Amino acid sequence: MNELVVISGKGGTGKTSIVAAFASLAEHCVLADADVDAADLHLLLDPTVIRREDFSGGNRARVISQRCNTCGQCQKVCRFDALTYTGSGNGSGEATYRVDPLACEGCGVCTLVCEHEAIEFGPVVNGELFVSETRCGPMVHARLGVAEENSGKLVTAVRNEARQLADQCHQDLIIVDGPPGIGCPVIASLTGASLVLAVTEPTLSGEHDLKRVLQLTRHFGIPAAVCVNKWDLNPALADRIERLARTKKASTVGRVRYDKGVTSAQIYGRSTVEADCAASEDIRTLWRNLATVGGLHGVQI
Repeated sequence: MNELVVISGKGGTGKTSIVAAFASLAEHCVLADADVDAADLHLLLDPTVIRREDFSGGNRARVISQRCNTCGQCQKVCRFDALTYTGSGNGSGEATYRVDPLACEGCGVCTLVCEHEAIEFGPVVNGELFVSETRCGPMVHARLGVAEENSGKLVTAVRNEARQLADQCHQDLIIVDGPPGIGCPVIASLTGASLVLAVTEPTLSGEHDLKRVLQLTRHFGIPAAVCVNKWDLNPALADRIERLARTKKASTVGRVRYDKGVTSAQIYGRSTVEADCAASEDIRTLWRNLATVGGLHGVQI
């Protein structure tokens, strides 16, 4: 099974737009949106949700007011200031301690020091995972709750579900829309991938962040390719970025011009190639070039 992961060192480079175009060009594939903190691939592919399930990425404490004797030991040991004394209690009028769900990191220390077993410590719902059908094929995506964490774990759940779906559908290609940056969600999205396509733009920040992305792919030994989006805004810097990519042993597989037609297509919920704007030919060339970099075995492009 081949897994193409599209990432970027920073947000706003056009990564999701290119993934949506690839989805339209691929005849047989499974799609996965691993940018769970700010998922937006569904805006272009209009998925119909077939199945959804809650995602729990950790535990959280809760005070049982009927058992609490307000000794304050839990508050003393909490390093995150998640416990506060209150007269209203957790749903009762008795004086007790209350856990701030946004401040609680789920370490569980409070449960160890409570002699009256007045603190419950159990799993909490952090988000949702969806399996959907789109006009371009099956898609796995997710939504992390507001101020929730463990997005890396949710990314792993999305990828695992996509792999199972690909096995069931007998598809040999998974296209993953990865998150920006180089943090935990990115690592969770690219480890074990067949090929990583790094989308960048001809700016100083784009150049700087691409260096970090390519260091990450080299660390995990994953073949990397680079695409410069909106290259004609600064051709000289686009040339420099491609030279940088080659020095980092990454393939340069294409450039995409700046095109207002891309925005027009997005307004109507369509991919670039579906709108057949000027940039669509650049993306078609990029798609064909990916077949030559050696990471997608047996995939017809």
